[in-house]
Amino acid sequence: MKMVEPISNAIQRKIIILVNNYITQAENIFNRQFKPIDILFDLKGRSAGMYKLYRGKRVIRFNPYHFAKYPDENMSETIPHEVAHYIADQVYGIRNIRPHGQEWQALMLKFGVQPKRTFSYSLDGIPTRAHKKFAYRCSCTQYEITTRRHNKIKKGLAAYSCRQCGKKIQYLSQVA
Repeated sequence: MKMVEPISNAIQRKIIILVNNYITQAENIFNRQFKPIDILFDLKGRSAGMYKLYRGKRVIRFNPYHFAKYPDENMSETIPHEVAHYIADQVYGIRNIRPHGQEWQALMLKFGVQPKRTFSYSLDGIPTRAHKKFAYRCSCTQYEITTRRHNKIKKGLAAYSCRQCGKKIQYLSQVA
């Protein structure tokens, strides 16, 4: 399997222009100005894009490997998807709406894009983060649990029991 190379700086500039074009379109829709937003190309893993508050600032993050493998789909779907999150936050307040709620969906339609929540692409050749798993066991079954659950157990914030035998699961080891 051939590894995908991330997008070039020239394509990053094209993406930034498209983001700003969608923001301008939203300014015309809502008849108001929106602050410029930082755009980062540091996202890794399964997600093609993400809008979030990052260290007290609003940012849109893109996965340069996804854009390299699926440029057309990401240009036409991921960019408006993330800009719509940003604009919906600015207009309605992030705490007042659902992430993919009616406000976001309406804006996606005004952008001329079907409001889909996720996209399913093959991740072959795209570097993804491997999550650590931890082996736990009860009297009848062995489980692999996530780092988050493992840490909750270690801190005494949670305990998990088997659904078959009802016994509390016990830590064995980290899974390779």
